[in-house]
Amino acid sequence: WAAIGGGLGNYMCYGDLPQAGIDRPEQFRFPRGAILDRNLSEVLPVDPMSAEEITEQVSHSWFEHPEGKAELHPSDGVTKPSYTGPEPPYEQLDENGAYSWLKTPRWRGHPVEVGPLARMLVGYASGREDFKEVVDSALDTLGVDATALFSTLGRTAARGLETQLCVGWLMEEYEALVANLKAGDYSTAETGLWEPSSWPAEARGFGFTEAPRGALGHWIHIKNKKIENYQCVVPTTWNASPRDADGRHGAYEAALVGTPVADPERPVEILRTVHSFDPCLAC
Repeated sequence: WAAIGGGLGNYMCYGDLPQAGIDRPEQFRFPRGAILDRNLSEVLPVDPMSAEEITEQVSHSWFEHPEGKAELHPSDGVTKPSYTGPEPPYEQLDENGAYSWLKTPRWRGHPVEVGPLARMLVGYASGREDFKEVVDSALDTLGVDATALFSTLGRTAARGLETQLCVGWLMEEYEALVANLKAGDYSTAETGLWEPSSWPAEARGFGFTEAPRGALGHWIHIKNKKIENYQCVVPTTWNASPRDADGRHGAYEAALVGTPVADPERPVEILRTVHSFDPCLAC
């Protein structure tokens, strides 16, 4: 399991747990960045606010985009169902056409994996000592090198290592909270715009975070004080996406390529690798 299920080898993290404001990603406890082709010597910058970095395709999805729009940024996203699959029940799908109810998000054109493994790898490759300590300790205990992280085992282990890392941060966060309370700082949120009368008739907004399953983004368009459009690209959209227009697999698909199956009638090996991503059933 340390040698199978690696998949894409591309990982992306929005970063999270800000220590000096959300506009200071360099101070996030979980650093922001991307890794391509398993290259731990380079962490590429990620800007989730850029209109150029994230796109969605529907070439293999049961959705339609406006004519001439092969890719759309989520802020301009369209969710128009167009089922072209077989009548249920069925056992086979034509992978050359549409075969999924998920769209196909891409970061700078690349399929990427998101989630605990992506967060741990970005932190590790960024040279963060707290990440390196927990990861290297686990690798030493198992007697393997960092390449073992690119696997079903590595993806599963990343959840435990991330939990260990977060536990180490808890006392710091608790002490900071107590210090703020002692200093008379009881604020919990910026409430200046909570009054509906202050809201504009038309606006666009977005939000990003690292959910437990990985990079999560929401985009909204308000028109005449009503929601005109709302789009989400959730972690399972990234990981379970179908192929793109160039035939490149999503993270689940790529991780299953080459997986040995002892009993095709009981393909538990397939389940183990898919389960290592922690699929969102609602997605």
